[in-house]
Amino acid sequence: MTKPVENPLLDYLRRDILPTPFCSGCGCGTVLNLFARAVHESGIKPEDLVCVTGIGCSSWIPSPFFKCDTLHTTHGRALAFATGIKVMKPHLNVVVIAGDGDITGIGGNHLIHAARRNVGLSVFLVNNSIYAMTGGQVAPTTPFGISTSTTPHGSVEPPLQAAEMVKAAGADYVARWTTWHVMQLKKAMKSAIAKDGFSFLEIVSQCPVSYGKAVRRREASDFLRHYRDNSVRIKDASVMPEDELESKILVGELADRERPEFAVSLRETGRHAREETAK
Repeated sequence: MTKPVENPLLDYLRRDILPTPFCSGCGCGTVLNLFARAVHESGIKPEDLVCVTGIGCSSWIPSPFFKCDTLHTTHGRALAFATGIKVMKPHLNVVVIAGDGDITGIGGNHLIHAARRNVGLSVFLVNNSIYAMTGGQVAPTTPFGISTSTTPHGSVEPPLQAAEMVKAAGADYVARWTTWHVMQLKKAMKSAIAKDGFSFLEIVSQCPVSYGKAVRRREASDFLRHYRDNSVRIKDASVMPEDELESKILVGELADRERPEFAVSLRETGRHAREETAK
């Protein structure tokens, strides 16, 4: 009798706490699946990986399910903790997985300055357009006009374009995909992890429970069809009229460049300082 083939992805997951507690149809399960595949295909061993996260639905992706060292930190502070790890242990692959409320709201300044400094982190922003875990409040990424528990008559704020902001701040690698684009999303994860400097991947993800109630999409399939039909490649968007791009999701790579990585520059500065002091 043929022995069943062991799934190599299970080497990266803590089996005793599977399955996950994500709501039915939540995109976080897709992100967890693709992240495990991206790490495996990149040849990264669990002992060479550290995951850092804050508070929110997507924070459960690495903690407690991923079999590596994990910091489950305070709300909005994942990037500050991750920066400390990268500075002290520059040989490690440090990945931050956090939600849009966590990392663009209370953690927004950390995001801007980590990108500006070009800290060698891979940041995966799981964007479901709402504070899903705490009652469906309006988030920085909630589209204009959407009714939430804190904006019952519709949000009067334009949504934050996180990927564009991080690109402007100076990140080495920036991309945006949705959970519909699974192959492109996995490839982008691998590209982000391989980058020496700051990399940022915005993952537009479904929330059938909290956000689904606000936009009348109560099934994951409703969201995925919406992502399929309303996503526009960035290169195509450059030649389209602005009115045609309203309410569209721009997907693809926004930046791919090389700048000196923060931890490397910091150590080089320290070396020069010690040499000058010794003279």
